[in-house]
Amino acid sequence: MPTGTPDRISSGRPARVAAALATAATLMLAQAGALAAPPKRAVPPYSFAIISGVISVPADEPAAQRLLESIARERNLAFVVYAGDIKGAKEACRDSLYTQRGAILDASRVPLVFVPGHDDWVTCSTAAGGSYDPVERLDFLRQTLLADAALPDAGALPITRESEVARFRPYRENARWMHDDVVYVTLNAPAPNNHFLTAGGRNGEFEDRIIANNFWIDHAAEYAKRREARAMVVIFEGDPQFDRYDRAERFAWLRFNRPRVRDGFRELKRTLVKAAAAFRGPILVMHASSEPLANGFLIDRPLHADDGALVGNVTRVAIGPRHPTNQWVKVSVSPARQTIFNVSLQDVPKNLPIPPALPLVPRDDVPLPQMPEIPALPALPDSSSVAPPLQGGGTMPGTASWPAPPPASGPAPGLPDSSVQGTP
Repeated sequence: MPTGTPDRISSGRPARVAAALATAATLMLAQAGALAAPPKRAVPPYSFAIISGVISVPADEPAAQRLLESIARERNLAFVVYAGDIKGAKEACRDSLYTQRGAILDASRVPLVFVPGHDDWVTCSTAAGGSYDPVERLDFLRQTLLADAALPDAGALPITRESEVARFRPYRENARWMHDDVVYVTLNAPAPNNHFLTAGGRNGEFEDRIIANNFWIDHAAEYAKRREARAMVVIFEGDPQFDRYDRAERFAWLRFNRPRVRDGFRELKRTLVKAAAAFRGPILVMHASSEPLANGFLIDRPLHADDGALVGNVTRVAIGPRHPTNQWVKVSVSPARQTIFNVSLQDVPKNLPIPPALPLVPRDDVPLPQMPEIPALPALPDSSSVAPPLQGGGTMPGTASWPAPPPASGPAPGLPDSSVQGTP
């Protein structure tokens, strides 16, 4: 991972610009031979912001307010997605801390959607996190920061939650909305390894949540297909490790001395492959990076099916600004263009003042009593038999698009070879 100083980054700028121009030329040639699928209606371009891990200590709170204020001043910005970690791993998971951080999110002047990350509930079991029960802390988040009262105004962002489906009542964090022919989906899929526990016994929380997540992705793909959406965006916090793809092995039980940690994102990746076949438009998968990235984000097409074929209509954007309190990732959306998405890194203006401090929440060091785990959910039928709620697109960080995928698994006829660009 590039970690050079600013001087070294500047010295490599000519080569980077040349590479970007070459890639842009390749992109234009690819698009010249593609027939763009016209959108259902002419819609103006807009943008949204995605941030993650902005606050890790109390001293970050004023900077987080300033960051949200900077985002709110952006023209044509529709909403913000906070993809996990409103607290640090070494902060105790007290009620008052969540309330204080929730007040910062509520103060956003543009609609904001919060997605829980690993430091928000998974690391609460550590001594530094307060030795809480992670499932109980997640349930507390669902009752507070993810309550109906915390939702953006329905007129600004009409959100549907998975908790509206009877069998998935707990999963308020899994949300879906549609904005100008693009369907957006959020999932609770945290780092590391999707909260898969290696200890003995049943992985109750993990097993129930992957059923809910798989159902929600399947449902969103069918919803996007029926609504004739232009594209679909899936957002969660954890890095799904696309370079790792566990396959069933007939004689795995013979490997007595080679234990291997199970891939906690295996089902999610397979469900994305299935969704890409059901909805043939561009699918953008966005998640937080486990470490800072040289250009603040990385774009590639890493998803493969079980047979090794590249899934050409799924694009990954990992976000990892070097300075998360002073930088944010902007995604410009142009549904009427062949290249629907353009990703760029934005800096907070240095002369932007810090907004007035929010009232402090009284500190409470007493943890809530532990709560039992959510019971196991019943097995679900295949999503194709479930009616949707409503009937009705080479790794090159910070650069332009990559080469077109193989025809066997590429985008559907009528779609451009690439629907995402990056701006250095």
